[in-house]
Amino acid sequence: MSRKHVVPLAALALLLPLAACGGPAEAGNGSTVTVTVGYQSKTINTVTAGTLLRSLGAFERELGAQGRKDGTTYKVVWQDYATGAPITAQMTAGKIDIGSMGDFPLLLNAARGTKLKRPTKLVSVTGYNLRGALNTVVTEPGSDLRSLTELRGKKVSTSIGSAADGTLVRALQRAGLDPERDIRKLNQQPAVGASALAAGSADALSQFVAWPGLLAFQGKAKALYDGAELNLPTFHGVTARADFAQRHPAVVEAFLRAQRTATAYLREHPVAASEKVAAETGLPAEVVHLYNGPNGIATFDPTLKPRLVAALKEDVPVLRSAKLVEDVDVDGFVDDSYVRKVYGPAYDRQLATLAPPSRSEVWLKGADRTLSFDTPAEALRHVAANRAKVRVAYVPDTVTGTLWFADRAVWVVDGGTAKPFVTEAGAAAYRAAHPSARAVTYAQALAS
Repeated sequence: MSRKHVVPLAALALLLPLAACGGPAEAGNGSTVTVTVGYQSKTINTVTAGTLLRSLGAFERELGAQGRKDGTTYKVVWQDYATGAPITAQMTAGKIDIGSMGDFPLLLNAARGTKLKRPTKLVSVTGYNLRGALNTVVTEPGSDLRSLTELRGKKVSTSIGSAADGTLVRALQRAGLDPERDIRKLNQQPAVGASALAAGSADALSQFVAWPGLLAFQGKAKALYDGAELNLPTFHGVTARADFAQRHPAVVEAFLRAQRTATAYLREHPVAASEKVAAETGLPAEVVHLYNGPNGIATFDPTLKPRLVAALKEDVPVLRSAKLVEDVDVDGFVDDSYVRKVYGPAYDRQLATLAPPSRSEVWLKGADRTLSFDTPAEALRHVAANRAKVRVAYVPDTVTGTLWFADRAVWVVDGGTAKPFVTEAGAAAYRAAHPSARAVTYAQALAS
C-alpha cells in the first residue's frame, strides 16, 4: 500500500491536465512532465532520496529551476511503500520513474526490468555499510536463543527477496544451516513480522533498517545476529527507468543534485535531519539517529563505489540459488554517468572516500548537537556524570564497529575496561578468546 503526495511546481500546473496514476505525462505541446518517485519512508537510510529530500523540497526547487530554463512545467508525485518490491512492480509497469531500494531488491529490479523489456539503471547510492550492519536478526527480549545455530527448526520472519533476507540466508549458511530446510521461513512485511515476533508466532525476525533498531529501542527485541559479522557491504540505491532517463536526462540530474543537497544537509545538521525524518515517519528520533547520525550505521554518499558494485555482483548467486533471478548484468545495470555529471571533477575524489570508524556518541536532552567520544569508556563516564540529562547514548560493537544503544548493548569488562557488543553471541566469542573478561550489566559497566 502506498501514500501519494502531489506537489505542483507552478501555478500554471493547475490549468494543465494531470497525469494518470504515475509515470511521466506530457501535454500535447510538451510543456508538462509529471515525475513519479517511489520511496520507502521508514527505510531510513534511503532518506536522502526520499523522506528527507521530500521534506526539504530540494527536488521541486531543482525542477523549478530547470523549468525556467526549458519552459517545461514539472510536477512531482511521491509514492511511499514499505519495501522495494512494489516499487519495482510499478516501475516495470511504467508508473514510477525513479525509485530507491536495497541491494537485493535492486537486483530484482534490474532482472525484472530486463525480462519485461523495461530496463532500469542504478544511478546513485543513498546509504551504505561496508560490513553489512544495515540488516539484523532479532528475537524477543526474553528469548532463550543465543546464536543462529539455535534457529534450527524455528520460525523466522523476513521479507523474501529483501536485503534482510539475503543477510539471513548468508548468515545461516555460514553457521552450517540450510536456509530452506533447517528453519521455517515466514515471508512477511516488516510490520507484520514485528507483530508476529511480539505475538510469539515467529521466533526471530530478520529485517532491514530501521526495524531492528526500533524494536530494540522499544524494548520489544534484542539482537541475535549483527549483519556486520558477514563483513560484506550492504547499501541502498536509486534506480531510474532507462527510457525515462533517456527522454528526460535533466530530470534525473535534477534528482541527483537534490539528493546531493539532502546528503549535505544530513551531514551538516545531523540532529535536525534526524528530527525531520522522525517527524515525517513517526519513528523515534533516537532510532533515526542510530542509523543516520554522524557515527551511524549508515554512511550517506551518492557515488557508486567499486566495493558496492562488487558486492552487488556477489549477491546475484544468492538470488539465483533462491530462484528469484536467472542472471543479472550488473555492469549493464550500473550507470554512473548522471551522478558523475552532477559532481563534475569532484566525483573521483568523493568516490575514493570511505566511512571512518564509528565513535561513541551521547545525545543530551534539549541539545541541538551530540557529543562524540573516542572510546565507549569515555562515553560511559559522561553518561554516568549526567544521567538525568542523557536522552540516548550509542556505542560501537567492539569487533564489528556496529553502533548500538548503550543500554541495549551486551557488556564485558576486560582488564578494567568496559567493552560493548551488539549480540550475546559476539560477547561470548570475545570472552572465549579472553579468559580474563567477564560479563557485566549496563549498570555495572557505568559503575566501572
